Amino acid sequence: MLNYDGTSLTEATEIQNTLRHSVSLITANKNISTIAGGDISHNKDTDVVYAGIVILSYPQMQLLSYSIVEAKTTFPYVPGFLGFREVPSLLHAWKQIPTKPDLMILDGQGVTHPRQMGIASHFGVLTDHPSIGCAKNMLYGNYKPLGLTKFSSSEIISQNEHMGYAVRTKNNVKPVYISPGHKISVADSLELIKPCILKHRIPEPTRLAHEKVNLFRVGKLKAGYHTVNIQGELF
Repeated sequence: MLNYDGTSLTEATEIQNTLRHSVSLITANKNISTIAGGDISHNKDTDVVYAGIVILSYPQMQLLSYSIVEAKTTFPYVPGFLGFREVPSLLHAWKQIPTKPDLMILDGQGVTHPRQMGIASHFGVLTDHPSIGCAKNMLYGNYKPLGLTKFSSSEIISQNEHMGYAVRTKNNVKPVYISPGHKISVADSLELIKPCILKHRIPEPTRLAHEKVNLFRVGKLKAGYHTVNIQGELF
């Protein structure tokens, strides 16, 4: 299993600068029928992390299955280096999934990052799988003010290039920040996310992943890969 414990920030920066050359901003597949969301939960002041990936039908947003694992990491939380803390355990959850989803959404940045290597790009390159980052906070770049209504958007400009979007997912609510991770174009990163935006600020794939890992963290779910039937029950 991949492990970045003991990796210095200098070494991590070198890894990002190497991986960035493998990022593709060309959409590999627009025929999406399943979409996944990945997220991490942790107990404060411990090295234990709880990683989860949920898989939903697209564009229906019906939960089909989920994979959750418990792992450990000593790599600290450092802005700009989230992938080194979270990607190893997410890869563990990914490996449990027998049929991979068409697209992965991660709770964090894609290419809107100083080295174009946010967690979504990091995960996407290592799995060679289409991925998009959906972050709750801005890390890098600038955007002009956007409208206050749902689906209002504004281009994020990073290193003088259009790299993502600030998107209003509810009326009068703080936007989220969308950018491609890997094998997705900048324009398609927004269009593919829109069907995932329902009643909440956070798109359904990452919102449900967040929900599952928190239930797992408090002992209400078991580790492993679980399939869900049409009524939402495990089988």
